[in-house]
Amino acid sequence: MNAALRAAVRTVAVVAATALFAGCATTGSKVDPLEPMNRAMFEVHEVVDGNVMRPIAQAYVDYVPELLRLGVSNFYSNIDDFFSGINGLLQGKLEKAGDDFGRVVVNSLFGLGGIFDPASDIGIERGNEDFGQTFTYWGLPVGPYLFVPLFGPSTVVDASGDLVRIVWGPVGSIPYVPLRNSLYGLGYVNLRAAALGASSIVDTAALDRYLFIRNSYLQRRRYLVYDGKPPPEPEEE
Repeated sequence: MNAALRAAVRTVAVVAATALFAGCATTGSKVDPLEPMNRAMFEVHEVVDGNVMRPIAQAYVDYVPELLRLGVSNFYSNIDDFFSGINGLLQGKLEKAGDDFGRVVVNSLFGLGGIFDPASDIGIERGNEDFGQTFTYWGLPVGPYLFVPLFGPSTVVDASGDLVRIVWGPVGSIPYVPLRNSLYGLGYVNLRAAALGASSIVDTAALDRYLFIRNSYLQRRRYLVYDGKPPPEPEEE
């Protein structure tokens, strides 16, 4: 274990041990009632991500050929399109579901199992639906904002949707544990590598990184839930 990783582990232990005490000391905003605890978890994330995951993702970008990285991204996106189609059906969005399932068929048959993305080349749009949006559509409350170390910003309903997605995902059904864990790890590194550009924007634009990430996440989720046409937000009391 190198010095950076040892420092990360020590910091994680200290911050995690004080998180609940910090959460009890003060209260957060209406959208983020758990803000003190979330900020503590954000600090844990910053240490681990900055010392471990971000360098791994950067090395992945630096040393893995772009064409191979694109194939990996397309493969996981093809799985996401399938689940987006399911969620489109569950929300009654038949046109979106049809597009998503169409993407899966085209990319699976003509894109070597999703490694290539001919569906985008012929203009089939991605629906970007997920279980968190479906649960909200069904009337489940969004719940408080959460920040989960290594996974990032979320809400109670979105985190529940992510758990359903993981349990039902094809990777989880692979019986050979080393292969299954390797695919989970590759998927995570792929996502983290895709976020490197966003991390740079946050680094340069945000005085308060936590608030910037929280507000951006909640605005984007609201935009997705209402298919790009969100109603006016209620005024703070």
